[in-house]
Amino acid sequence: MTDSTAAGAGGVAAGGGLLVAGTTSDAGKSVVTAGICRWLARRGVKVAPFKAQNMSLNSFVTRDGAEIGRAQAMQAAAAGVEPSALMNPVLLKPGGDRTSQVVLMGRPVGELSARGYHAGRQEALLGTVTECLAELRRTHDAVICEGAGSPAEINLRRSDIVNMGLARAASLPVVVVGDIDRGGVFASLFGTTALLSPEDQALVAGYVVNKFRGDVTLLEPGLEMLRGLTGRPVLGVLPYAHGLGIDEEDGLRLSLRGTVREASVAPPHGRDVLRVAVVPVPLMSNFTDVDALAAEPGVAVRFTDRPEELADADLVVLPGTRGTVRALAWLRERGLAGALVRRAAEGRPVLGICGGFQMLGERIEDEVESRAGTVEGLGLLPVRVRFAAEKTLARPAGEALGERVEGYEIHHGVAEVAGGDEPFLDGCRSGSVWGTHWHGSLESDGFRRAFLRRVATDAGRAFVPAPDTSFAALREEQLDRLGDLVEEHADTAALLRLIEGGAPRGLPFVPPGAP
Repeated sequence: MTDSTAAGAGGVAAGGGLLVAGTTSDAGKSVVTAGICRWLARRGVKVAPFKAQNMSLNSFVTRDGAEIGRAQAMQAAAAGVEPSALMNPVLLKPGGDRTSQVVLMGRPVGELSARGYHAGRQEALLGTVTECLAELRRTHDAVICEGAGSPAEINLRRSDIVNMGLARAASLPVVVVGDIDRGGVFASLFGTTALLSPEDQALVAGYVVNKFRGDVTLLEPGLEMLRGLTGRPVLGVLPYAHGLGIDEEDGLRLSLRGTVREASVAPPHGRDVLRVAVVPVPLMSNFTDVDALAAEPGVAVRFTDRPEELADADLVVLPGTRGTVRALAWLRERGLAGALVRRAAEGRPVLGICGGFQMLGERIEDEVESRAGTVEGLGLLPVRVRFAAEKTLARPAGEALGERVEGYEIHHGVAEVAGGDEPFLDGCRSGSVWGTHWHGSLESDGFRRAFLRRVATDAGRAFVPAPDTSFAALREEQLDRLGDLVEEHADTAALLRLIEGGAPRGLPFVPPGAP
């Protein structure tokens, strides 16, 4: 460790850094990064998260109107800092047909195929990425970077700007996370290292085993053998933690039909439970909107694509999507559109958010996203939508149902509201059908309770929202749990040495290396 006169708060020298890589997607990079950020912040370290390139349909709008991944916004909350475009300079939003919208420094700059992106555009962005990281390192004691996928994608290494390409450019030490719950964690950690070039391997300083269940002493012989094979220690074995409920980077797997958003539902405050069905539309975006519902005692949130389960629910949520016209066709193909129309005719609650709101309208004119021209909507709200070339990115605030509401907007569709029973967050309500472009509105506690009371009345349920549920406080508790996982189950002294001093010299080469 450096002398205290040269170190920042918490004993970390200004400008320190670490890259958290993973053996696979969903190995736990996002949560480990957030946990390290929260642990450092609690030590008084001024820390920031960073992800050079993020592919996700879950995004967030910063206060200055920049679009970034929700995982980075969550990590900023863990660090106790305001999120900014510097923390996620490149965001890729898949849109079908093997193309993605490229969001650079918070603003969309066009659509590219995967081949076109990796063939040249990605490498050209390395300068922007390293400049953003350098700026964060100038203004923070430490920056905890998150990789993407695996650093051993040998077919993509030449154009990489988010894993070892970034680590090499910025001299970052690397910790590789493996998910033991999937099985094969030792082979994954060893194989990941062995597929890297000698120059890349020189920065891989250790491993973290994530999602461990059981007696850690039974794992210890394997940890020692891995160290003997690679010359690198396991810096933490993090136990499996249920119900963290933090913002996820990638879309919910559609194969997980019937997935409940939270592992358990707290007992209801009133007599009845309120059942919420969320439709997992293609290219679903910002499904984290329903987390605030799942946090309410007595509210059971389930993702389902079965028409009969929509009929049985007390509230159906039609979430956002990156492909409104495509999702609308999917609803019709699966009989879900008919189920929604029948619900509306019966006066049973439906909530559409962003793309879901657009689908509930009368007509969609789209020459931008799908280029399908004019398409008939479900006709449940008196709304016509025209897709504009310029994306709306905003942080609106207002009032609904007598309560203060804050949210954020990310959409190309411009809604023309021509009636309805009452305005609703720049959208409208017609009967029991509600629609708005505002994401995140349900995180406003007073509004969420008022909305659920209306839903319960329309659904005929004796459900009463708990009077004291604070979504913000619950989120802070979850982030503290991540910090606890790192503090209690990782070698924090070793992590501090890496953040401050970089990878140790003389780490052994693990053959065969990159081909």
